[in-house]
Amino acid sequence: MQGPFNRRGRRRPMAEINVVPFIDVMLVLLVIFMITAPMLHQGVDVALPQASAEPIDTPDNIEPVIVSVDKAGDYYITLGEDTSAVAADELSRRVGAIVQRRPETPVMVRGDRHVAYGQVVALMTTLQRSGVASVGLMSEPSRDE
Repeated sequence: MQGPFNRRGRRRPMAEINVVPFIDVMLVLLVIFMITAPMLHQGVDVALPQASAEPIDTPDNIEPVIVSVDKAGDYYITLGEDTSAVAADELSRRVGAIVQRRPETPVMVRGDRHVAYGQVVALMTTLQRSGVASVGLMSEPSRDE
């Protein structure tokens, strides 16, 4: 007789794994990630000024610290993939700690083109007081090139 029962009426152990619940869970996770991925916002929206300048050579193994100022005048620190909003007084302390640990770390400023020049200069002065030897300014390449 065929089937899970033998002649004595006992069941044979079933050697199949039911993967349907696993597939259901994976499809739900796929839908969740597809919905949330576009909502993640990386970085800060800054409209950089355009200039024709050569890129700065930085060592490959050192991530630069990028300090951004957006249109509203808020400050952000980006180190690697991590971007966080900071207050002006905390900015000096955090950048100073990073530069004190690794003095060769390059510090770059991303200032929105609509931010007042005085605010960018004040930011550079704050960075200089926190121990940064030189500050680089970021820009976009000119469109006419």
